[in-house]
Amino acid sequence: MTIRTGILTVSDRSARGEREDASGPLLAQLAQERLGAQVTLTAIVPDERAEIATILRRWADEDRLDLVLTTGGTGLAPRDVTPEATRDVIERETPGLAEAMRAASLRVTPHAMLSRAVAGIRGRCLIVNLPGSPKAVRENLDTIAPALPHGLALLQEAPDADQHHEHRA
Repeated sequence: MTIRTGILTVSDRSARGEREDASGPLLAQLAQERLGAQVTLTAIVPDERAEIATILRRWADEDRLDLVLTTGGTGLAPRDVTPEATRDVIERETPGLAEAMRAASLRVTPHAMLSRAVAGIRGRCLIVNLPGSPKAVRENLDTIAPALPHGLALLQEAPDADQHHEHRA
C-alpha cells in the first residue's frame, strides 16, 4: 500500500519567510524512508487555528490523503494552536500515538511532558501532530513509525459508512 502523505509545518516565522523550515523537509524525508510514504502535499502555515483546520480538512476530504503529519505548534506558547485545530477536524482521537511519543520523549527530556500533541482520524485519514524541532521530529516519528502501516491499513480496510455491505458469517 502506498501511503499518500501530507506534511504541514505550522510556524509563524517560517510562514513569513523569516526562518527556513527545517522540520517539514526532514519529516517528509523520514516519512519516505521509514514508511515508504509518498509525500504528495506540503505546506507552511502560520499558527492560525482556522488556517490549520482548513488545510487538514482539505487534505483529508478532497485530496484523500492517508496520513497527514504536522510539525510545530504543540507547546504551551499562546500561539501554539495545532492541537486545537486538529481536534476541530478529527472525528476520533487516537491517543496512543501521542502518548507513545510523549513517553519516549520523556526519556530524553522532561520538557516532553509539556507537549500537547494529539492524533486522530478524519474519514480514512490519520492526522498526527509532531513537535516543531528537527530533533524531536526524528525521535517522535521513529517512535510511532512501527505502528503506522498497520493502523493505516486498518483505516483503508474499513467499509465506507455510506455503502451497504453484506454480512458474511
